[in-house]
Amino acid sequence: MATSKLPDGSGDDLSDGVVAEINITPLTDIFLVLLIIFMVTSSALVNAGGQAGVKVDLPKGGAKEITSTQSDLIVAILQDGRSVIGGKVMTDDELKVTFREARSRAAETAVIVQADAGVPHGRVVAVMELAKAEGLRHLAIATRADDK
Repeated sequence: MATSKLPDGSGDDLSDGVVAEINITPLTDIFLVLLIIFMVTSSALVNAGGQAGVKVDLPKGGAKEITSTQSDLIVAILQDGRSVIGGKVMTDDELKVTFREARSRAAETAVIVQADAGVPHGRVVAVMELAKAEGLRHLAIATRADDK
């Protein structure tokens, strides 16, 4: 414990002016570590392509690479046929609404389909037809680079 004199000048003995001080340095260190952890994890989620942890085994392809823009809509189709946008599993009706909203925000919105290699071709076509029915004309199928 630290001792100090009282402001009125008295406090020559220990019983008059005992002042307890709180050291906030360890608390500050903990907050800084937590802040760094949150910054790293949030940037990792953003850099994951907006899929929020959805793992899709893309088929190999050799076509030129396209670059997605902020307005593009990425639809992941899982191996069991479920469609996922932004980490949320969606039914076909929800996909229609999402496509309609994307079209109203930007007419040139591209739909990029990230279908698992094991997804039946018919399911990929069905999702693309839903997008076309809502007026989205720019469609792409994502592939992974062919390792040569």
